[in-house]
Amino acid sequence: MEFAELIKTAKVENVQLSCPGLPPIKGTLCITSHHLLLSSQPGGHGEQGTVELWLLIRNVDAVEKSVQNLGWYQTSRTNSSHQETRIASSLGTITLKCKDLKVLQLEIPGMEECLNIASSTEALSSVDSVMMMYPFFYRPQSMKLKDGWQLYPLQHYYQQIASETSAWRLSCVNGDFTICSSYPLAVIVPATVDDNVLKKAARFRQGGRFPVLSYYHKKNGTVMLRSSQPLIGPNRKRCQEDELLLSAVLDGGERGFIIDTRSAQAAKQARVMGGGTEPKSSYPRWKRLHRPLERGRPLQESFIKLVEACNDTSLSMDRWLSKLESSKWLAHVKGALSTACLAAQCMEREEACILVHGAEGTDTTLLVTALAQVILDPDCRTLTGFQGLLEREWIEAGHPFHFRCAHSAYSHARLKQEAPIFLLFLDCVWQLGHQFPFSLQFNEHLLLVLFEHTYASCYGTFLCNSEKERCLCEVKEKTHSLWSWLNQPSELKKHLNPLYTYNALVIWPSVEPQSLQLWQGLFLRWIRSSQYLDEAWAEIQRLVTNCEDAPEESAGRTLCHSQPDAAYPLTITGTANEG
Repeated sequence: MEFAELIKTAKVENVQLSCPGLPPIKGTLCITSHHLLLSSQPGGHGEQGTVELWLLIRNVDAVEKSVQNLGWYQTSRTNSSHQETRIASSLGTITLKCKDLKVLQLEIPGMEECLNIASSTEALSSVDSVMMMYPFFYRPQSMKLKDGWQLYPLQHYYQQIASETSAWRLSCVNGDFTICSSYPLAVIVPATVDDNVLKKAARFRQGGRFPVLSYYHKKNGTVMLRSSQPLIGPNRKRCQEDELLLSAVLDGGERGFIIDTRSAQAAKQARVMGGGTEPKSSYPRWKRLHRPLERGRPLQESFIKLVEACNDTSLSMDRWLSKLESSKWLAHVKGALSTACLAAQCMEREEACILVHGAEGTDTTLLVTALAQVILDPDCRTLTGFQGLLEREWIEAGHPFHFRCAHSAYSHARLKQEAPIFLLFLDCVWQLGHQFPFSLQFNEHLLLVLFEHTYASCYGTFLCNSEKERCLCEVKEKTHSLWSWLNQPSELKKHLNPLYTYNALVIWPSVEPQSLQLWQGLFLRWIRSSQYLDEAWAEIQRLVTNCEDAPEESAGRTLCHSQPDAAYPLTITGTANEG
C-alpha cells in the first residue's frame, strides 16, 4: 500500500483552525502520510508570524464533517443599468476528535476539498499495519535507534532478587515464544521447578500463561505471582505440574492467597467454557479471594460517558454530578486501588505469598500487580523504577496495547477489543500522587505523556500486543524508544516532582469517596486553561531549587521538608469469597 493512494487532496489554502482556549488561525493545510500540518502566514501590524499545527494523524479518533452551501448576489453596473449575478460557493467544517481528548475544528472552503481532507484523514488514521505507523519512519538526529531499549532488562531485576535469595531462577523456557506467545523470552520461576514442569503447567493455563514471579518483597521475602486462569473445565481437570509449581512457592506450612479479578459467579461460568479457578481440593494451601474488576466493553463505555460529561460545559451542578456518578469511572478507580491494596496487605501484613489472575491475565491482572508494587516498593515510585515497572508489568508482560488503545473515547467505530485498562492504572497512580504528594519522584506531566504515547506516538515502546509481535516487526531495531527521549536531561526535568522525598514506607491510599477525585489534568485539560496551576508549580520549582542551593538560609521553609508522607493504613471492608 502506498500512502499517496489514500491522500485525495494534499494541500488547501485559507483553512481556519479553531481550538478551545486559542484564537482561530487561518492558513494553509497540508496532509502527509502521517501528519496534518497547518501554517499561518506572517501578519502585519505587529501580529504573530507563522503558527503551526503538527498533528499526528494516528492521534485522530473520529472525523466529523458538515458542508454548508453559500450563495449571494453580486451587483454590476453597465451603461447606467444594474445587473445582479448569483455567486454560489460552499464551506465545509471538519471536526477532529483526538485520542488525547483534544477537539479541533477546521473550516475548509469548497465542498470537494472538505470531503477529500476528511476522507484522507479517516483512511490514514485507520491504517492498522504496525510497520506502516510513524515510529518506523521517525528519525530524530539527536537519538540513536538502539538507545533506551535495554535500560530495564528483566535480567537486571532478577539479579536484584538473586542478591536476596536463591529460591528463584531465570528460565528461558519460552525462548522461541512457543510455550506462551504473550510472555517475554525469559521469566522468573521457582528454582526447584524445572522447565519440563513449566511446559506442562503452561498447557493447563489459558494462553500458556503459567504462574511467574511478578514482585519479590524484600522486607519479608514474600512474592507476588501472576498468571491466567487454569483450564479446569466442566470435568474439573487437574494438572500435577501446575499444583507442584504453586506448591514450590510456599515454604513449610505457609499459606498463600489467590486473588481472582473476576466475581465468583464469573469464574464459575468460565468453567463451563473450559476455564475456571483453582479448587481448594487441589490447591489446599491457597485461599481464594474474588475481587471483580471491570474490563473490556464496560470499562470503555465508562470512559466514553465520562468524557462526554466533561465536554458538556452547559451542565448544571446537579446534572454534572449525576453524569459523573453514572459514568462509574471513579468506582473503577476505587475497585482497582482496593484490590491492589488487598494484594499489598496480604504481603506486607499477612506475610503471605499471592497469585493474581483473571481470565487471560493480560489486563486486570497486570493492573493489580503493577499498582501493588507502587504501593509497596519505594523504588517503583522513582522515575527510573517506574519506567522499569512499566516495562516488566505492562510491556513485556503482554498487555495488548495495539488492541486496547486502537480507539479512545470519541470513535464511532464498533467496539472490538478496546479498553482503557492502562489509562485506569495511570489514573490510580495519579490518585496516589495526589494523596502522597511527597512520595512519587515523577509528576503528573509524566503520566499525561504516557497516556498520549500509548494511543499515538512517534516511538515504538507501546507498539504491538506482545514481545513476540515486537520481535517479528523488529520494533527494537527499527524504531526509537520512548525512554531514550524521556530520559534526556532537557525532558527529564519536566517530569520530576519538586516536592519528592524518598519514603521507605508503604503508602496506603484511602479509597473513600471523599478521597478519590476526578483527574482534572487529563479529563479537563483541553476544556479549561491550566495557566495558573502551571505558574504555581513553576514557582514551587523555583523555591525548591533556591532552597537546595542555599539550605542554611532556608532551613525553616516548609518546602524544604525532611519528613516524608505518612503511610496511612487501609482497612478493606467486605467479605471475600473463597473456594
